[in-house]
Amino acid sequence: MVARAYTVAFEGIEARMVEVQCAVSPGMPNFALVGLPDKAVSEAKERVRSALNAMSIALPSKRITINLSPADLPKEGSHFDLPIALALLAALDIIPKDAVEGTVALGELSLDGKLIPVIGALPAAMAAAEGDRALLCPKACGPEAAWVGATQVIAAATLDDVVRHYTGQSIITPSEAGEVTSTATSRDFRDVKGQERAKRALEIAAAGRHHVLMVGSPGSGKSMLAARLPGILPPLSAPEALETSMVHSLAGLLDEGGISRVRPFREPHHTASMAAIVGGGRGAKPGEISLAHNGVLFMDEFPEFPRTVLETLRQPIETGEVVVARANAHIRYPCRFLLVAAANPCKCGYLTDPARACARVPICGEDYLGRISGPLMDRFDLRIEVPPVAYTDLDLPASGDASATVATRVAKARAVQATRFEDHDNMRVNADAEGAVLEDVASPDAEGRDLLIRVAERFGLTARGYHRVLRVARTIADLDGSDQVRKPHVAEAVSYRVAIGAKG
Repeated sequence: MVARAYTVAFEGIEARMVEVQCAVSPGMPNFALVGLPDKAVSEAKERVRSALNAMSIALPSKRITINLSPADLPKEGSHFDLPIALALLAALDIIPKDAVEGTVALGELSLDGKLIPVIGALPAAMAAAEGDRALLCPKACGPEAAWVGATQVIAAATLDDVVRHYTGQSIITPSEAGEVTSTATSRDFRDVKGQERAKRALEIAAAGRHHVLMVGSPGSGKSMLAARLPGILPPLSAPEALETSMVHSLAGLLDEGGISRVRPFREPHHTASMAAIVGGGRGAKPGEISLAHNGVLFMDEFPEFPRTVLETLRQPIETGEVVVARANAHIRYPCRFLLVAAANPCKCGYLTDPARACARVPICGEDYLGRISGPLMDRFDLRIEVPPVAYTDLDLPASGDASATVATRVAKARAVQATRFEDHDNMRVNADAEGAVLEDVASPDAEGRDLLIRVAERFGLTARGYHRVLRVARTIADLDGSDQVRKPHVAEAVSYRVAIGAKG
């Protein structure tokens, strides 16, 4: 007689159903685990044996075989402990087989039978809902999994609680969703003295999710500006919050089951490896670009990142997803992020200051920014120079609009775009528009088109550059409340395109 339990194996944010089969048959006493398990899964039998002993349940002197089906799917992680224990308990007729088969389980067992939290409860709950099953998980994972809402979440503290629940001795109350967390920020755009053009560029970037490159000498305020960008972005919508939280769930970043409506802001150091930025490593975990999904990825000292890391950004920027290729699988993660890159104009940082520049000016500037390849530079919609601020200006009163005022304008522009693209599944903001849709929504008036054609010829804009100017012009028009893209909108978009690097 074979008893069955169900769990999941993770491929990116997708949770694939795994059937855990347990057969207890006559023969030489043995506990075998098959089905392409990794080391952590193979060790589950010892944790399960010890947990059952702690409950005074002795394994029979028979041959116990656990099969993880499909057998050709790699099984990784300690969350297989609980489903293996459930299948074994059902095979021993300690808990009802039909109740176990109607549940998707995941959780790590300690040697005394306690359930230890694991990553991935949110994607697992999605898979359980699709399979019309309940989810059984450790108590600490319950509030996170309950956000799905379409399936019952049973969160237990110990394996003994699980047995009591299934035998009807003590029914576990279904978990409720955790709190919506909000991280209030005190960083305001008015803290930045001067830099009005840079603030305007970041407002446009926030409104249409356009990628930004800021170039300026050390101390000019690039990092300070980028750190205030989340304060003007609209909160995550419900679908966006669920998408982002699924990635963060796999990375173990959800705090006590709470889902945040604040857009993520990731700022990796320039010494980060390719696996840390793009994803990969042990278990092919999501990288920084996926953890920044629906949020901001700030890369300071941009040219200092390894060239191979920078070049791998080109495809994710275009497609909004990244594929982590492994020998036996291709794992796909979403990564629609707003890239904000900051760089010094040269190695020493003082290219434009004759009194402080090095002896290699201007060659040092060309070499330094030359580390950013042409195709990658072509993907920045907004390129701005951030001039140094004189120390005498630091005592001046705050200037420009507060972040709350800018955020209101950005929210209105985003609302217009949400209505514009509501019939297009793969488009949410102007940066996503392409093809006939782009020509339809961003076609400028006659004067604007003439200006754009002259600029394209003068500066040799690529086809990608031409379309990106149209997208930025459309966003500027949205901020201006204009249905039509006009010549001033095109002129401002072009000014950001050719500010750094004439080509593209």
